[in-house]
Amino acid sequence: QVQLVESGGGLVQAGGSLRLSCVASGRTFSGYAMGWFRQAPGKEREFVAAISGYTGNTRLADSVSGRFSISRDNAKNTVYLQMNILKSEDTAVYYCSARAGVIVPTTTSGYGYWGPGTQITVSS
Repeated sequence: QVQLVESGGGLVQAGGSLRLSCVASGRTFSGYAMGWFRQAPGKEREFVAAISGYTGNTRLADSVSGRFSISRDNAKNTVYLQMNILKSEDTAVYYCSARAGVIVPTTTSGYGYWGPGTQITVSS
């Protein structure tokens, strides 16, 4: 069982930056692929970024490539989402997710563990 808790959300002006953190419980964090998803009002939850536990390989959605980056610190059981040049369309609830194993999914069905989410609001 893995429990995830996100932090770092808030209100930011367009063009600004934020860094989200997600702390995971458990002793085998390095064995989990970690993902970030977001859900805007009235829309489906969509993939943002993911990172492998073993190799550190990353995947990013086209909509955030060049602006966002994902990283992890296995010693701290933490995954980060650095968000730069934020736009109003980035406004959403951001969710951290985890999946045991080497596969790094980009779909919600690929992850079995989810955090409660943190709100990001970008004002224009």
